[in-house]
Parts: sequence; C-alpha cells; structure tokens
Amino acid sequence: MNKKALLAICIAVLIPLISYLLVKNVSDNAVVMPRHYLPDSITSSVVDGKMTTDTAWHKVENIKLLNQLGDTVNLYDIQGKVIVADFIFTTCGYVCPQLTTNMVKMQQSFIKGGDPMKKIDTSEVQFLSFTIDPERDSVATLKKYADKYGVDADNWWLLTGAKDSIYNFIFQELKVDKYESNGPLDPNFAHTQRFVLLDKTFRVRGFYNGLDTTSLAALSKDIGLLMLEKATNPEPLPFDPLQMGVFFALTLIIVVVIISILFKKKKENN
Repeated sequence: MNKKALLAICIAVLIPLISYLLVKNVSDNAVVMPRHYLPDSITSSVVDGKMTTDTAWHKVENIKLLNQLGDTVNLYDIQGKVIVADFIFTTCGYVCPQLTTNMVKMQQSFIKGGDPMKKIDTSEVQFLSFTIDPERDSVATLKKYADKYGVDADNWWLLTGAKDSIYNFIFQELKVDKYESNGPLDPNFAHTQRFVLLDKTFRVRGFYNGLDTTSLAALSKDIGLLMLEKATNPEPLPFDPLQMGVFFALTLIIVVVIISILFKKKKENN
C-alpha cells in the first residue's frame, strides 16, 4: 500500500474518532438548567416512529397587591426578570428575620462591580416577599420592616393585600405545600422557610431552604443559569449524537471500500 492510500485510511479513521470526541465533550459539558415544576398537562405522540412526550408547564397566574411603598403592583409587571419569592410576617421572632437577612445578602450580591458604593443592578432579578399575615402587616408596617433590613425597593417588593388572594397564590399557583419538607403547611398560616424561583415566563423552577447555606448556594447558581436562558426550555443539541456516530461509521466503511477498490485496480494495472 502506498503512502497516499495509507494517509487516506488514517484520515478516514481519525474523522469519526475526532467527531466522537467532540460530541462526547459537548455532551459532558452541557449545562444542566434548573428543572421545571408543576406540569399542567402531559401529552404523548408518535413522530417518525418514535414516542415523544410534550409537557405544558404551569404558568402562575397574575396577582395584584400593594408593595411597601403603597404602590399597586402586578406580578406580570415584572418583565424579563428572574423572580425569587419568600413568605414572611413582620412579627415573626426568628425564621422570617433570617430569611430576610439572607435575601438581603442575595440582593446585595447584584451590586454593580461589587462596590458597596455603587447601585444594585435591578435589571436581572426581582425579589418578592409576601406577607402571610396581611391583617396586621399594613403598607406602613412593611415599609418599616424593609427599612430595618436595608431593602432596596427598586427590585424587592414586600407585598400585602387580601389574604384570600395571597393564600390562593401560595397554595394554588406556587403549590409550596407540595414541596414543604418540614411537615404539612398550615392552610390558615402558611409559615414556610422556602424560597421559590420563577423564570422569566412565570414558571416555577425551584424550591429552596432559605435558612440552609447549601440550598442558597444552589439557588444563586440557578438564578445565574436562568438569567442566561433564552427560551422556556434549554435548546437541544443541533444534532443527534447517535445518528452522527452512525453517519461517520458508514463514512469510514465507504472510504475504506473505495480506497481498497482503487488500490486493487492500480495493482492490476501494474
């Protein structure tokens, strides 16, 4: 076998090998986005002989409440932002102050350039604290509470309003009780230490323990991922790794066969 034929075979072998390594590298380094929660419906169908499943994820309904500044605000007023929500009451002795302190730290992590003298970047994340005791937590009470902890109202609303609306949102829209690890959530007093993460399309993407540093670290990571997310679902790879592997295997076989035929003809001519 001459040098050209040998070189051609080497190239034919290297192409699928390199392609496989590239595909493997892309798969291994693929970013795992925060999962979706609360499916509304799941439909299955057969496409090209393959069973596919399509899930419609729950989009939480809009809610209108008053923030600590006395402004009437709507959830859907928040556009193009990731949302982090928790549930507090201002007379809480321990859990709520800790939740608020941890959320303050999270808000301050968005200070531009990390310089405390600079303003917080309010364009990426919106923080929401729903009072679970709206009868006592008036606008003025929430404002006093917010000022005590140094809350920046530009992207953090402490919300009060009708108890029925707030509790319906907690139980029917966010379904926090389904992911409560500290026992059943009281339907009359929804005292939970959960932080809830919503994406830019108002779909739930995570529940976190607001008192646990490991869980809060996971929340911070997931916020960053959702800030970069361009669509409701992560974009799939632009190719099927299995089909690509089959394609290059066939390519290798074809190239080897062609080279063998050419080499045989050349040998017969000689």
